[in-house]
Amino acid sequence: MSIKCAFLFPGQGSQAVGMGQDFFNNSDVAKQMVADASARTGIDFEKLLFTQNDDLEKTEFTQPAILLVSAIAYKLFEDEMPIKPVYALGHSLGEFSALVSVGALDAIDAVELVNLRGKLMAEACAGQDVGMLVSLGLDDKTVEDICAAQREAGMKVWPVNYNAEGQIVIAGIKPDLEKLEPILKEAKARRAMLLNMSVASHCPLLESAVAPLAEKLTEVLKDEFIAPVISNVTAKGYSSKAEALDLLPKQLVSPVLYKQSIADFDDSVDCYVEFGHGGVLKGLNRRATKKPHFVVSDMASLEAAISAIKEL
Repeated sequence: MSIKCAFLFPGQGSQAVGMGQDFFNNSDVAKQMVADASARTGIDFEKLLFTQNDDLEKTEFTQPAILLVSAIAYKLFEDEMPIKPVYALGHSLGEFSALVSVGALDAIDAVELVNLRGKLMAEACAGQDVGMLVSLGLDDKTVEDICAAQREAGMKVWPVNYNAEGQIVIAGIKPDLEKLEPILKEAKARRAMLLNMSVASHCPLLESAVAPLAEKLTEVLKDEFIAPVISNVTAKGYSSKAEALDLLPKQLVSPVLYKQSIADFDDSVDCYVEFGHGGVLKGLNRRATKKPHFVVSDMASLEAAISAIKEL
């Protein structure tokens, strides 16, 4: 099949109780993956995913839950439509799901890996009042200049997620972020709002997590890429274990260049397929691309995506 697809994978913030349940109820493959992930990590994923609980909002549980649902969605798609992507791209945590889709990580190894990543991030932020804030309606340079000026004044705030035109997430110490809100609004931000996050992702506050994550990556990454993965750190493709070992630990303390990645590679694809709950990346891509974007989040959307792609 000559269709050129990009495979996309969401990150933290896409989680919701009940995600993946339709796959689980209707697929033995999904049931087995949930059982295998639970056995490997000691996390009861049936309970975590399908019953009301507070753990799903804790990063050490959020990350493996999102990755597992994305991996199931991808596996069920691949079983029916084994096409090689032009590239795979994930948002933050989603980069690890992308690595699963190109064969560089085993799905259950990846669940265990991002469970550790979540724990390391939580430990790095422990004892600090950290958070994240979204700024809407300002260009990149304005936000970068405001954050740089505040850091010079002793505040700890960094632009960390370049999500879409006019949408940037800032991470740092929560009282500093709170002081930033009126400054951003004065600069004509349409919105400046604290997010419900217990960690400060992709900034220097996570430095202590870099070395232990790198050690685990050495153990589980495979040098078997069927297609390149676009790095959040560089917005460029990589397709070897050596490059992944260099880039993925840096990803913890570097901004996510999601918007730049879509812009740079949009011309090389015919469509986007997003695997996982919520369609968050479809929302981010709305203004960035006119290409068709399919979300695989349950059995009905899986079948719809496959039918639509066959017709392209």
